[in-house]
Amino acid sequence: MTIESASKSLVAEFRSRTTLRAGSLITTVFGDAIAPRGGTVWLGSLIAVMGEFGVNERLVRTSVFRLVQDGWLQSRQVGRRSYYSLTEEGRERFEQATQKIYGEPSIAWNGEWTTVLMSGVDSATKELVRKDLGWLGFGSLSPNVLAHPTPDTAALDLAIERLGLCDDLVVMTGRTVRNESGMRARVRDSWNLSDIDGRYASFVERFRPVIKAYGKDASVSPKSAFLVRTLLIQEYRKVLLRDPQLPAELLPANWHGTAAYQLCRNLYQAVYAAADDYLTQSMETAEGPLPPPAAAFMQRFGGLQ
Repeated sequence: MTIESASKSLVAEFRSRTTLRAGSLITTVFGDAIAPRGGTVWLGSLIAVMGEFGVNERLVRTSVFRLVQDGWLQSRQVGRRSYYSLTEEGRERFEQATQKIYGEPSIAWNGEWTTVLMSGVDSATKELVRKDLGWLGFGSLSPNVLAHPTPDTAALDLAIERLGLCDDLVVMTGRTVRNESGMRARVRDSWNLSDIDGRYASFVERFRPVIKAYGKDASVSPKSAFLVRTLLIQEYRKVLLRDPQLPAELLPANWHGTAAYQLCRNLYQAVYAAADDYLTQSMETAEGPLPPPAAAFMQRFGGLQ
């Protein structure tokens, strides 16, 4: 298998799925490719690029409209052309996701837990809190208690402020002083780690042939590099954003998340530059081609070369 045939196989598998989640793929393209290069794109060029994945124009337009309705994107009309960019809220969400997706997974832990007490809010509000803090990796220890051992405290403060619940939620820190084994059992149940581990294992199985193909044939066309890079991040992101990013002390033995990160990092390193060439050739802003990636882009996965 060559890298070209591997990319075709990935796209064919993606196209064959019963439900083609165009909105999710467009979100990946924005976060991985467009956001670090100015954050704005002409809809026509986005439609053309998405066509390479088998997503037709009608589905792109519908998906982009929904992303606007959901507050992720905003539009600007220049003549007869529509240009789309991230909203402020969308940019904040992408920045949080970027830290998780491209950052190193090793996490130092001092043994403390951060808990969020929700006893002072109604059931509907609790669901909103669970959803928003679930983005940050918090799990439910009980109906009224969310917890995480190593949360991003700045992101937690921002989420609570955005929900308008600064005076309603109680945030505390503490340690387990008895029954560590019982706490580990609660961790497994609260975050369903076996399911996440299985998803990481499937990701490794899917992309291992691709990186092996690259090792045998390092030449890759810009378009194939873009297809591989996009589907790589699409599939990795789907698993990673379920992952609460717990410290190693709380993870099962032989955790597949480590192998998944290493594979994703190595394959991304191999194809990112050629993929960027494709983006320069294929995507437009109102001023011309996409601008070069911001300096922070080169810090992904510990530093791109």
